[in-house]
Amino acid sequence: MKLKLGIPKGSLENATVDLFRRAGFQITVSSRSYFPAIDDPDIECMLIRAQEMARYVEDGVLDAGLTGRDWVEENNADVHAVADLVYSKASFGKVRWVLAVPESSSVQSVKDLEGKIIATELVEATKRYLKKNGVTAKVEFSWGATEVKPPVLADAIVEVTETGSSLRANKLRIVETLMESNTQLIANQSAWKDDWKRRKLEDMKMLLEGAIAALGKVGLMLNVEKKNLAAVLAVLPALKNPTISNLSEGDWLALNTILDESTVRTIIPRLKDAGAQGIVEYPLNKIVM
Repeated sequence: MKLKLGIPKGSLENATVDLFRRAGFQITVSSRSYFPAIDDPDIECMLIRAQEMARYVEDGVLDAGLTGRDWVEENNADVHAVADLVYSKASFGKVRWVLAVPESSSVQSVKDLEGKIIATELVEATKRYLKKNGVTAKVEFSWGATEVKPPVLADAIVEVTETGSSLRANKLRIVETLMESNTQLIANQSAWKDDWKRRKLEDMKMLLEGAIAALGKVGLMLNVEKKNLAAVLAVLPALKNPTISNLSEGDWLALNTILDESTVRTIIPRLKDAGAQGIVEYPLNKIVM
């Protein structure tokens, strides 16, 4: 038996392959094949566009896949959400689908778009948003380069953004946020009811969440004399209380903890000043809580 797993092709592809690497799975993608190799004999991978992933998972072509929650909602797909994995193509945060108009537009809210044209890739979700707000407007599918369409080809757009920089570069301003989205590991309902596949997906979830939890973190080991322990602990923030153990020399302790990588450059000199010795910083792939 194999688990058929969809890997999102396109903007999420590299971030997903890197996340799986941190989780302990080596995925090798070839430009000539839609079937990446993976070093787990129980898993069979296939590259699928994130926009289509939920449909193929729902239909059972795939047992599971990674895609955005936005595309699950867009396709109104009946799938099981195994895990929320908060990462995206450029950062490890959520993305937003926003309604945007030219800076010079008089539009201040979705209510001002009555009878107007909106361009977007997220057609069905946009139509539902308009209906919820009692607005009748024409929603056109955009094949790409959506930001350049206003004001000539559309009055407004609904576009995904992480930082808003692309919208600002195209002289657009955000009017409203339709939804926030993040990557999800989703499963076919029948596959989720299969004991073997469910266990495989639950193990994968634990490892992927552990990899995300470790992002931006490093481990730190150091030795300290007992008389200096209080001073070292005063310097040291920690994910939880640091692990402390006795060394063979009776007056010395070994201390192990986890830190935000961005803080290490300021903390290590302070630890040295406080009496720490043998300080070792090491990378982390996973933190399993």
